[in-house]
Amino acid sequence: MSVPSIALPATDGSTLDLSALPGRVVLYAYPRTGRPGEPNPDGWEAIPGARGCTPQSCAFRDHFAELQSLGVDHVFGLSAQDAPYQREAAERLHLPFPLLSDEHLTLTQALRLPTFTTHGMTLLRRLTLILRDGVIEHVFYPVFPPDRNAADVAAWLRAHPV
Repeated sequence: MSVPSIALPATDGSTLDLSALPGRVVLYAYPRTGRPGEPNPDGWEAIPGARGCTPQSCAFRDHFAELQSLGVDHVFGLSAQDAPYQREAAERLHLPFPLLSDEHLTLTQALRLPTFTTHGMTLLRRLTLILRDGVIEHVFYPVFPPDRNAADVAAWLRAHPV
């Protein structure tokens, strides 16, 4: 399936259209990042797949050079949180790649990505897409455990070189 042409704001201040990016792109989607000292919504721990956004992002950070060596041109995280909120997490976690905001769920709806609703928020379920030249090449869903996702992506890339 081709990725539709949709501009998404990024934490580095740019606007990205995933459909226009050449090469291989890893796009991991996660529900939401929390902030230190701020409580998660009531019942967050009981929602299957909700926990683990920070470990997932840190794993992609830690595997970033390996993913590049395996032919990945871009890595992005994606959530329904706005870019200013995400910027704090990207900076705090020292991510070497931007996080993308699908605050209005435009890409989510166009690709029919799985979501869930809690406390009035519609959030993405955890999944990872491998894109090549704007076309979805592979989908990891469900993703569990979140902190192994980057290693699983690297293993798939080793088995499917460009």
